[in-house]
Amino acid sequence: MDLEVKPLPPVIKNISVPGDKSISHRAVMLGAIANGTTTIDNFLPGQDCWSTVRCIRQLGVEVKELAPTRLQILGRGLGGLSEPEDCLDVGNSGTTIRLISGILAGQDFLSVLTGDASIRHRPMARIAEPLRRMGAQVWGRENGRFAPLAIRGGHLQAIDYLTPVASAQIKSSLLLAGLFAQGVTSVTEPALSRDHSEKMLAAFGANIQTQDLTTFIQPGPLTAQPIIVPGDISSAAFFLVAGAIVPGATLTVRKVGLNPTRTGILDILEEMGANITISHQTRSSGETMGDITVTGDRLKGVGIGGGIIPRLIDEIPVLAVAAAMAEGTTIIRDAAELKVKESNRLQAIATELRRFGANIAETEDGLRIQGSSAFKGAVCESYHDHRIAMACALMGLVAQGQTIVRGAECIDISFPGFQDTLRSLYIEA
Repeated sequence: MDLEVKPLPPVIKNISVPGDKSISHRAVMLGAIANGTTTIDNFLPGQDCWSTVRCIRQLGVEVKELAPTRLQILGRGLGGLSEPEDCLDVGNSGTTIRLISGILAGQDFLSVLTGDASIRHRPMARIAEPLRRMGAQVWGRENGRFAPLAIRGGHLQAIDYLTPVASAQIKSSLLLAGLFAQGVTSVTEPALSRDHSEKMLAAFGANIQTQDLTTFIQPGPLTAQPIIVPGDISSAAFFLVAGAIVPGATLTVRKVGLNPTRTGILDILEEMGANITISHQTRSSGETMGDITVTGDRLKGVGIGGGIIPRLIDEIPVLAVAAAMAEGTTIIRDAAELKVKESNRLQAIATELRRFGANIAETEDGLRIQGSSAFKGAVCESYHDHRIAMACALMGLVAQGQTIVRGAECIDISFPGFQDTLRSLYIEA
């Protein structure tokens, strides 16, 4: 499917974005292994999250669809899952395969996990190795480096583990396995990654604590909780940047998650010179949400690296668009993890933004971008990567002429309805 984009005139709009993908995944998984019934409101009905639902159903958990964004999970408790009759297909979801592996490591049965071509080439040794140390049997292609993975779990022992990179997926996988292990499992990161799992585990009654960069969890049952999923800040980021780069624009995105481990995008946009205000803050299950308003100004280039990278790793493609419009040079470093996402995002965003005339180069672990203000519409490729497709669409808002994004159907992975939201910006109130 092609997505056509034209330049956006000055606009003042209030919009909403779908529920947070990371939180939606975790709500379904924790609801499945909790005692009682969990109701999830504002669930993200994207392809990745439905992959989690499909896998959980194959493990014997009943999931009721009360409405398109409202689910009810009839929890089976820690020991109530059933051996699946077929392979668990996670589709394109790295979160699903890595987090559910932690749960399956605690089950005394065999399960096999697979996914699409992208998933089968993404690194899995980073979870397979520590889960083996805990006592699970994990097999995979090239000695567990790649999916498909086969896991026979049960009889886990707690470990103290230092993750090789700051990764919420590695950390969450081991914390979930820790629910089934004897003793206290600890996970230490080199830098703080997003902490949705820790907050939700605590809300479900887990015995979990965090000290500096180490999180400790003890085994024990979970109790079902109602979950209201905030809007996904990674999806909101595309419209927040639109508000920052489109002359005369003011955009407000309502009820967006404001977890401090995810708000690096706001810090960087403010550093670049955007005007940002937050209002109407509320809390649910340990997560804060609120309305974010961005008014554009003349942006300036900045340096982005170090400890802030885990707080905005998914937003780097859209930040590259902001940098292309900024005065001066932006250097992004310490982002080599983007090479093993749905695509090599560093290479992909550099290649595609150059089609518009941007001065951007890939470096060993990031990007170097020299800002400009004159761009021409282009025909872009999505690389079957939702964030690359949306970043290209965003660039089209400030490029002269028409922009076409090929393979834009992949956007539904995280942002179903993106095209409708984008079109709404052109409609006068």
